[in-house]
Amino acid sequence: MKKRLLSLLCALALTTGLCRAAKAKYPDIAGDEWFVDAVEDMTEKGIMTGLEGGLFGPYEPVTRATVITVLWRLEGSPATDTADPFPDAEEDWYGPQAAWAKETGVASGYDDGSFGGRDLVTKEQLACFLYRYAQYKQEPLASGALGLFRDAEAISPWAEEAVRHAVGVGILKGNDKGTLEPQGIANRAALAVMLQRMQTPAVG
Repeated sequence: MKKRLLSLLCALALTTGLCRAAKAKYPDIAGDEWFVDAVEDMTEKGIMTGLEGGLFGPYEPVTRATVITVLWRLEGSPATDTADPFPDAEEDWYGPQAAWAKETGVASGYDDGSFGGRDLVTKEQLACFLYRYAQYKQEPLASGALGLFRDAEAISPWAEEAVRHAVGVGILKGNDKGTLEPQGIANRAALAVMLQRMQTPAVG
């Protein structure tokens, strides 16, 4: 009887949005920021986790290791047995993620064969990771209009195709100044929002 009553109460709460899987609460997020919904969504799904001290660090810069880790988690944290991992990542905490990223083509690494997991990621570099992930998933690729943004010329030639895709599918959007800031360092809040957009079907 108690179980039935509990199920009934939960079902009722769902209709009012009150029965939600363990809502993410971080002391460094007030609750009214533009990225709150995305942070909660990514936390509840186990795609992104907090930092030391229970913080989320929304304005902390994103590293290459973080990007491949969240994409790896999107795939269910698969095992890999690649015989040619990145030499500088093999023994690090993100070794399995980096091996998976290399095996799938999500990450290609630098010219010297290294991955550079602790290097910070610009917005256009993040767009490239997400573009390669879309290719790996054999998803339809898009070609957005970059001319809509005032700083379109700042996009590196090697990243243009990826940025076009990110803009075209609505993953990457301009700010209130009408710019993309492709050379700017991506932060954890932006990463959460872009990941949520990736998983939200485009309308129209």
